[in-house]
Amino acid sequence: MQPLRAGGITMKNKRAVLSTILAAAITALVSGGAGIANATEPCDDFGECKALVEINASDGDIGFHFLMDGDALVYGALFNPRHRKIFTYYPRRELRRQTSTELFQESAEPPCSLEVAEEGDDVVTLKDFMRRWDAGTYYFFGINSDWEAQFGESELTFNLPAAPAEVEYEAEKDDEGDVEGEISWEAGDDLGECSDGMEKLAMAPEDVPVAIWEVVLEPDVEDGNILGSMKYVVRIPGNAEEFEVEVPDDYLETLPDNTPAKAEVGAIGFDDNATFSEVDEICLNDTAPDGDEDGLNGCGFEVEEED
Repeated sequence: MQPLRAGGITMKNKRAVLSTILAAAITALVSGGAGIANATEPCDDFGECKALVEINASDGDIGFHFLMDGDALVYGALFNPRHRKIFTYYPRRELRRQTSTELFQESAEPPCSLEVAEEGDDVVTLKDFMRRWDAGTYYFFGINSDWEAQFGESELTFNLPAAPAEVEYEAEKDDEGDVEGEISWEAGDDLGECSDGMEKLAMAPEDVPVAIWEVVLEPDVEDGNILGSMKYVVRIPGNAEEFEVEVPDDYLETLPDNTPAKAEVGAIGFDDNATFSEVDEICLNDTAPDGDEDGLNGCGFEVEEED
């Protein structure tokens, strides 16, 4: 498609041009005009595009995420495998003049079971989620500031990696008195709180290969507390020999004494689907690791007795 220049085009004509390009895009999608690309590879005209499922196996929620990374976008759209438009991006005024590049969207993440739902929550089980979202090819379409059309495709699957199991954080002092932290985990075999309905999956979660393990340690503080943005994030290969990572002393030293925190480990598959597990009530730079007279550490968490 030849680029269409915006110079001298009235607002009415711009809408007509947009409608024409969009109609051509739908025709190209239906006729298979764009080539399929894996989510982690360059996505046709986009630098990257992906559609994926993310599960928090500990909190028990599930959501749909997608990303399109384009060039000076003034319009973007996402179509489902039935070629129905499910998302439109059409900025106005200063954002239209500035243009956009990366568009990332997360759906709401409702509880996936009654056990974790609160009163008034709409529960979306794994079965419900699979009925709502079609597996297959999702089509990305954009228009840049030079009125050039951009196309891309990515596959959404329900190959969902098993939730990491036995996530733990341990801290101890070395010979020099510096605190060393370590996060460890094991390969899992289910989806935690979202396991109900796993029998409907084409591949059991424990059989889904893990491409990347993502490990996050973050202060567990109230919204608005600056400490909440001081996260330590690291990724290691899915075929790592040991499922553990060390937390750098340099990071821990930046945090105040008795900082409450949580650790999260995500299993990310080759289709970009991700399943996370977390552990909370971690006390970083604990000044009372053995507990006070009430058996509480410096963060006020109960100290567990060692076997």
